[in-house]
Amino acid sequence: MNNIPEVIRTIPLDYYLFFSAALFVIGVIGVLTRRNAIVIFMCVELMLNAVNLLLTALSAYRADANAQVFVFFIMAVAAAEVCVGLAIIVMTYRNIRSTDVQLLNYLKW
Repeated sequence: MNNIPEVIRTIPLDYYLFFSAALFVIGVIGVLTRRNAIVIFMCVELMLNAVNLLLTALSAYRADANAQVFVFFIMAVAAAEVCVGLAIIVMTYRNIRSTDVQLLNYLKW
């Protein structure tokens, strides 16, 4: 417990856990209830950021930087996901003039 910096010890680990769980639940609810593709991608990003927050807090409390390195890989995957996702959304909007996910069933054979 002595290896934990004083700044990190001021906020208990439970607060980080509850906050990241709340962010993750908000993201899941957004993915399940929204129909707009852009909002769905934003909710997926919110879930990834909740996981990043929890990993960073846990690695700071353990005084171990391995989880923080893993956070950088998650951020790189999230950036690639945004690029590919936005490209798909732009092409879908050009074809059907809407970002509604329910209209994507019309693209099937």
